[in-house]
Amino acid sequence: MRILIIDDVQINITLLQHLIKKIPECESVAFTDPCMAMDWCKDNEPDLVVVDYMMLQMDGIEFTRQFRSFKNYEAIPVLMVTANHEVSVRHDALNSGVTDFLNKPLDNIEFMARTKNMLELRKIHKHITERAEWLAEGIRKATSEIVARERETIFCLARAAEYRDPETGAHILRMAHYSKHIARALGLPLDQQELLLEAAPMHDIGKVGTPDSILLKPGKLTVEEFTIMKQHAVIGYEVLNTGNSHMLKAAAIIALSHHEKFDGSGYPHGLSGNDIPLFGRIVAVADVFDALTSERPYKEAWSIERATQMIRDCAGQHFDVNCVNAFFTDFDEILKIKNTFVDDKYN
Repeated sequence: MRILIIDDVQINITLLQHLIKKIPECESVAFTDPCMAMDWCKDNEPDLVVVDYMMLQMDGIEFTRQFRSFKNYEAIPVLMVTANHEVSVRHDALNSGVTDFLNKPLDNIEFMARTKNMLELRKIHKHITERAEWLAEGIRKATSEIVARERETIFCLARAAEYRDPETGAHILRMAHYSKHIARALGLPLDQQELLLEAAPMHDIGKVGTPDSILLKPGKLTVEEFTIMKQHAVIGYEVLNTGNSHMLKAAAIIALSHHEKFDGSGYPHGLSGNDIPLFGRIVAVADVFDALTSERPYKEAWSIERATQMIRDCAGQHFDVNCVNAFFTDFDEILKIKNTFVDDKYN
């Protein structure tokens, strides 16, 4: 345990250090200049502070006030030594953060007893703090494992939907990372970026409720078939919006809104502009770009140039202009994502 002593009279420091040597497993650090002691405290954490009240450069009350302003120093015991018996001084000292008082001239036995008691309290506090940190770390690890399992489950469910669709697992990874890229360029907080990355793969989970005759039809859908196809947005929302998971709630919003168009011509509710949830507006850009640039059994992939021109041309109509601009921020990152998550070759 480390005891910091501040007193502008060297003989007082010598006496206190002599007494502290009698306490097992303790060492003392002493300063006659309280300003130098304060500088030391910026990089070193004491377990107990013994400070004189009357000093020329800075009195003990002001020292304590500044000491308490340091992070994590709120609970370190401060023992003030003073020859002043005025009640107002004691009140000011307590308000500044002083823990206890000793009057001059010192009673050596009392000093030893109070010092040992304060060090014992410090040990208990450190133990509680370490225990709390250990528990917090355990909770973080457990939470991380739960999130990882939830993420794995969501990805598996998304893959299940994709197996009924001619799209691929690589598609959901690409569009999810495209979505995170857009969110980052828009300045969304990191937790929102990560949430979007985890929730976006569920955007088309509602296709599990679409008949194969429509889902796998190679040609253009009839009006009646397209009406049925559009129901997958609502089905996806109803499937996902059933629990308390923050991730699934976000995925439900994405499933419901990523086919809405900025000009109001989309589905299922014909929302327009900022009435479309931001996550839905982001995923719309990511999903369409990947669909255009991906090869499927029934179509060839568009070139990057053709697809990017289409996205730009549809800004303000199909897509939110801000999301489109964000998509093209650091476009090399988009190309890196595309080349990282590659489709398996079709047989």
